Amino acid sequence: MRNDDEMRALATVSDPRWAAVTARDAKADGSFFYSVRSTGVYCRPSCASRRARPENIDFHATAADAERAGFRPCRRCRPDAPARSSEQADLVARLCRYIEDSEQAPALDELAGRAGLSPWHLHRLFKEVTGLTPKAYAAAHRAKRVRRELARSDTVTEAIYDAGYNSNGRFYADSNEILGMTPTAWRSGGADTEIRFAIGQCALGAILVAQSERGICAISLGDDPDALARELQDRFPRARLVGGDAGFEALVAKVVGFVEAPRVGLDLPLDVRGTAFQQRVWQALREIPVGETASYSAIAERIGSPKSVRAVAQACGANALAVAIPCHRVVRSDGGVSGYRWGVERKGTLLRREAGPA
Repeated sequence: MRNDDEMRALATVSDPRWAAVTARDAKADGSFFYSVRSTGVYCRPSCASRRARPENIDFHATAADAERAGFRPCRRCRPDAPARSSEQADLVARLCRYIEDSEQAPALDELAGRAGLSPWHLHRLFKEVTGLTPKAYAAAHRAKRVRRELARSDTVTEAIYDAGYNSNGRFYADSNEILGMTPTAWRSGGADTEIRFAIGQCALGAILVAQSERGICAISLGDDPDALARELQDRFPRARLVGGDAGFEALVAKVVGFVEAPRVGLDLPLDVRGTAFQQRVWQALREIPVGETASYSAIAERIGSPKSVRAVAQACGANALAVAIPCHRVVRSDGGVSGYRWGVERKGTLLRREAGPA
């Protein structure tokens, strides 16, 4: 017959939380705590202290539960203090606010000095938390500012300087990627910009395809063709929307053909506009093979930003090119289908069609 210590040890090693303790898994921090009877302390799962014998271990849902049971916090992992991941997120959030409030993008050394970290460590931490480097974050925020300033400044030059650019030339070098058109055209709501479009029908309902001079800039799905046209008009309120000719109708047919038979592929130039982070997410989506799916967390891992799962989901929601950038292939970690700009039912239909025989 087994004694009490053996029974306690067996119960501990059979508990899935023990695996997190033995692996010192920081991802489990905050989800539970463990105490050690022989020392009278309780710890985070990631504690680097010498591993205790399993028969001396008890698990607790919260730090308060452990303290009510008579255990004191470990001095090494400080389980009664905010989790390190939370402290790091708060630090990066403060740096983001500092970047946003600065007239010019702060240098990495300046940010590192404010954080009390080395430039290398800060660069790695910032990217891990936000999905962007400090430089890319500053550029994305500046792009947001320039859009706002273009809408309210008296001149384009004034908007450029008010947004933090120190020269016209530097802005114009980036303007096409930031705005997708000249700043004057953006400021006037897309005036003098021609966008050809056509609306057709496919198995998923109405489909709108629009093309700028750079490539396909919109593929939208819906039940109401007029609503799709209005949505395009809202994006460029003063652009010249031109109905497609026979040649353009052939392009729409090609897109419809891809929706109906996704394994044939879609080889068309795309006009993809978004932040640096969105661009990385969308590129990762285009690398998911037909018939396969990936979770939001897997995409976050793939782009080197494992903590940016929510931002990945937001980037999927901002995608304006249905099927061409296959955000429908991103699912929950449990494989569940949710969150699709053009309707969850359409997402499920696309996935079932892609999973079928060629």
